[in-house]
Amino acid sequence: MSVVGARPNFMKIAPIAKAIKKQKGIKHIIVHTGQHYDEKMSDSFFRQLGIPKPNINLEVGSGTHAIQTAEIMKRFEPVCEEHMPDVVLVVGDVNSTLACTIVAKKLWIPAVHVEAGLRSFDRHMPEEINRIVTDCLCDVFFTTSPEAITYLQNEGTPKNRIFYVGNVMVDTLMGNVEKAKRSKIAKILNVKKGEYALVTLHRPSNVDIQESLINLVKALMDIQNKIKVVFPVHPRTIKNIKRYINREELASMHNVMFLDPLGYIDFLNLTMNAKFVLTDSGGIQEETTVLGVPCLTARENTERPITITEGTNVLVGTKTQRIISETNKILRGKFKKGKQPKYWDGKASERIVAILMRLYKQGKLERCA
Repeated sequence: MSVVGARPNFMKIAPIAKAIKKQKGIKHIIVHTGQHYDEKMSDSFFRQLGIPKPNINLEVGSGTHAIQTAEIMKRFEPVCEEHMPDVVLVVGDVNSTLACTIVAKKLWIPAVHVEAGLRSFDRHMPEEINRIVTDCLCDVFFTTSPEAITYLQNEGTPKNRIFYVGNVMVDTLMGNVEKAKRSKIAKILNVKKGEYALVTLHRPSNVDIQESLINLVKALMDIQNKIKVVFPVHPRTIKNIKRYINREELASMHNVMFLDPLGYIDFLNLTMNAKFVLTDSGGIQEETTVLGVPCLTARENTERPITITEGTNVLVGTKTQRIISETNKILRGKFKKGKQPKYWDGKASERIVAILMRLYKQGKLERCA
């Protein structure tokens, strides 16, 4: 039984579902918690990525972290009791990941975490709490980088439960690059390869805090004087921009294109053709590394340090002048060149399914493990 709940989960579960389909003898049940429930952030992703229609949709919707987590647990428990899966597989670090892991383990069902061991060491991030608790409870851990293995072992996870398999996000990216090349989004927006910057901002620490958001918008005001900016805006982000930024300043940003959130294929097209990306997203740090696109991450830390040590990513925080300085380097052609990390080759999902089959046949995935 695989669990998806939010937009990043869809991209991670898609290649796993495809790899499972190739194996004989596996009954795969997909549970959609409904954590992200609007069409653009959910249904369109299932269609574009070829994910089988979820067998079960819990339709949880939004709420505070406590309300949403509790509601997922309440609705997921009877699903597990009815189907009693051999394994519950969770991905990423959203509330659905944490909630379904707790339910599975209390029912003595083995739990598997894909993208285990990521750590920002910033417990102000709700995702960090989700990661730590999920990894404390799970039985099998699939990691994207050597650092994740080290972090898990430092927390007492047995080495024989940890498997370095690569990055399922990369599997999805590589599987959709050709489709993304055919996207018409650049033509619709009238932008050309290398002649625009792509921006995404959604983290509460950036967009809910007035000082941080003002700093970021001031940076954008400078950047848009030098290059066109394409900005698909999260609903919460645009709400706070209108709240904290006066109309005159917004009106002066004539070279910024504020868009509604985009589907995966259109967004991938814009990412691969951008001059650079300014983001606070974890997944986009990984995607830009694979695509060789410069990435400026508007955070003070990252749970994906491999995108910095090996990739194209640079942490720039939220200070206006720091962002402008790093942007100017890119515009002068002095951006960081990266390389593709080990196992980020589009085959991580196949490794995951092969390992799970082996563990199951060896009797190492039994209830109450």
